[in-house]
Amino acid sequence: MWQKFCSYILYKRLGWTTDVTIERPAKYIICLAPHTSNWDFFIGELYALAEGLECNFLMKKEWFFWPLGYCFKKMGGIPVWRSKHTSMTDNLAETARQSAAFRLCITPEGTRSANPEWKRGFYYVALKAQIPILLYGLDYKRKHIQCTKCIVPSGDVEAEMREIKLYFKDFQGKHPQNFTIGELENGK
Repeated sequence: MWQKFCSYILYKRLGWTTDVTIERPAKYIICLAPHTSNWDFFIGELYALAEGLECNFLMKKEWFFWPLGYCFKKMGGIPVWRSKHTSMTDNLAETARQSAAFRLCITPEGTRSANPEWKRGFYYVALKAQIPILLYGLDYKRKHIQCTKCIVPSGDVEAEMREIKLYFKDFQGKHPQNFTIGELENGK
């Protein structure tokens, strides 16, 4: 019932559509972009609930205050301490290797502001755990969610990060001025 309600809200009331052609295996990372607004979380959660997709997500620890912290953890949130130099990628990769199922959604920009230097932790987790990265784009202009590409990391981080960024170049975030793929936009 909850799934039907979320589906109704996302697709019928809000008018979003999807084009998801990539199958979801038991273990994967979702790379979600652009991330320009807190509304991205709301739309992403509606989509996950509408599609019956259970997925963890990373979020800065400052959001994990009571009562939101409790809710975010119940929803699959994992707090990130940016000031601590921990081996989060190693820990997540090890968890993925040892688990029968592993689903993690990450926004590579690491912020809602324009950031040409995308975080690469999601790539290294996938590489170390030998799991695919599913590229999910949110396009507010078209009200469209798309996943038509999957990357299986080979270790050629520069080439594959370029490929990932280029996948997202035509997606328009809620606040388009807050999204950039960096120098790649000029074909460099």
